[in-house]
Amino acid sequence: MNLQETFGSLVFNDAVMRQRLPKETYQVLHRTIAEGRTLNAEVASVVANTMKDWAMEKGATHFTHWFQPMTGVTAEKHDSFLSPIEGGGAIMEFSGKELVRGESDASSFPSGGLRSTFEARGYTAWDPTSFAFIKGDTLCIPTAFCGYGGQALDKKTPLLRSMQALNHHAKRILRLLGHHEVKKVTATVGPEQEYFLIDRELYDQRKDLICTGRTLLGARPPKGQELDDHYFGNLKPRVAAFMREVDEELWKLGVSAKTEHNEAAPCQHELAPIFTTANIATDHNQLTMETMRRVAARHGFACLLHEKPFAGVNGSGKHNNWSMSTDTGMNLLEPGETPAENAQFLLFLVAVIKAVDLHQDLLRISVASAGNDHRLGASEAPPAIISIFLGDELRAILDALEHHRAYVAGEKTEMNIGVKTLPRIPKDTTDRNRTSPLAFTGNKFEFRMPGSAMSISEANVVINTIVADVLSQFADQLEKAVDLRAAVEQIVVDTITRHKRILFNGNNYSDEWKEEAKARGLLNLPSTPDALPYLIHPGNIALFERQKVYTGEELHSRYEIQLENYCKLIAIEGNTMLDMVNQGVIPAVIGYTHKVAQAALAKRALLPDLDLSCEEGLVRRLNELLLGIRDGAKALADSISALHTAADPLARARHCRDHIFRAMENLRALSDQAEMITEESAWPFPGYSKLLATK
Repeated sequence: MNLQETFGSLVFNDAVMRQRLPKETYQVLHRTIAEGRTLNAEVASVVANTMKDWAMEKGATHFTHWFQPMTGVTAEKHDSFLSPIEGGGAIMEFSGKELVRGESDASSFPSGGLRSTFEARGYTAWDPTSFAFIKGDTLCIPTAFCGYGGQALDKKTPLLRSMQALNHHAKRILRLLGHHEVKKVTATVGPEQEYFLIDRELYDQRKDLICTGRTLLGARPPKGQELDDHYFGNLKPRVAAFMREVDEELWKLGVSAKTEHNEAAPCQHELAPIFTTANIATDHNQLTMETMRRVAARHGFACLLHEKPFAGVNGSGKHNNWSMSTDTGMNLLEPGETPAENAQFLLFLVAVIKAVDLHQDLLRISVASAGNDHRLGASEAPPAIISIFLGDELRAILDALEHHRAYVAGEKTEMNIGVKTLPRIPKDTTDRNRTSPLAFTGNKFEFRMPGSAMSISEANVVINTIVADVLSQFADQLEKAVDLRAAVEQIVVDTITRHKRILFNGNNYSDEWKEEAKARGLLNLPSTPDALPYLIHPGNIALFERQKVYTGEELHSRYEIQLENYCKLIAIEGNTMLDMVNQGVIPAVIGYTHKVAQAALAKRALLPDLDLSCEEGLVRRLNELLLGIRDGAKALADSISALHTAADPLARARHCRDHIFRAMENLRALSDQAEMITEESAWPFPGYSKLLATK
């Protein structure tokens, strides 16, 4: 395979446009993309026809507006290029109008009250900053999705709006600092994707995995991840073959899949791409998840993207590496050789610090889901408390600035790794804090809280918006300043003084940090129902409206949708557990109890004086568990039935958390105990020992 020829071969990218479009058309389109202008109809027609010819050469017969509704997955409606003509023939057509705008039935997508069922009209609009690509026999055109009145019904539109806000206010700052050549500032993102691979045959025998993506029942195996032998271990041949095919599929789509390795838990792996602009990174991450699922099936695997598919081992996240870059090649979070003297870096750094401190609630909301609640706060992922890790050197620089004293840089040291044949390695100025929700890692912030199944759109909408809002405040101050240098220094010092409570370089997993965070006044929102009400607080509505990212109506809709999704997911899990218990666990326990009892009776008939205390004890324990499982199943069924009596969406979500989920945990504990003393062949579905031993 020629990787250079393969990469982007199914993408209508800039190189293809430069080669195929008339020079004048290409220049107009390039300016449209670079400056965010509206594409005129004449240029759109030329682009559409060229795009169609290119796609047909690649085997495409259909086109679709590929969009991201508020379901969390992508959506598409396929139309063929074929158009009938007089005389019974047909031609292949694709107009500029079809490229730029489409219409889709909006009534069945979640809208949170933005649209009524009878208001079916929804529109898709081409996002020319994200290149069209071919998937199978279909030309996919990345688009935004909105309602008849212009309301955002998707995850892309707010992301594009937030990028626009960040661009506007960051450029205000840069112009004041003398960078008049900068025409665009872009949020850049590199999302690391964690996932599990298990045998498809075993997956198909687990109703919980099929219906919910996670195991609702299952006793812990004798060996999990205690020995740390899976992390960065040798790739098994089947897994390696899967990864190679995923790479090839993604490379063709222009996704820069770069790094793969085994993660901490058995059967857990990670794929990391090279960073790109936030909207393209979001599109690419959706394609990555879709591709992994599809390729897994061809290799006899099921790809699990749930945040916590197995109890007792690490769950899966999606590390969102975020920064800001200019069209001139500057990374605005690059410290440089002397970060203490780099006023520009410090200004953008403290903007992030202030934004995160002021809007902890929004960051927590951006990663809130029923699945991710299982993961956040466990000793494997960041806790639900937001904080920032900067490392010792940057923290010392900020402390020196705050207290108006000179910063004396520590001597640059090298790590001696104790092997004389290897070179000495320069030591970074910061370590990596794996427990921190938001860690500065050299020239970017790594936001480690998003769940593996999530779209990264919400997290980046929030980061872009809150940073843009702080930059707008800084720009307002600096534009009025008489002495710009003194004003920058004052902003940096004031921001550190007022918002340093959000900085923490220690162990975020510790109980001591929870107490310290509480004393600092930081929020601790452990569950989705705890976090979501903050979304519609007046101050947050004002923030998003001020930056023209969401209207109040759009925020209320997302509040309703997220609460509804939370309740639906937990209800589905509860009903799935009931099915597995009533149709599988209870019959299995009864059957195995009967088998043991029959064996005891046969022994007694043969040798009346035999000691049968083992069989009698086992039968007694199985019967105790059986009665407990019966009662637990009834309690779960009752709690699910009571869900519909809750007064409002938030009350229903709290009922799910406090009653349904608690009943599920109690029932699982009893079932898992029964599994541990039931003959393996009698258990109705594969256990953890098999699931986590993929070959």
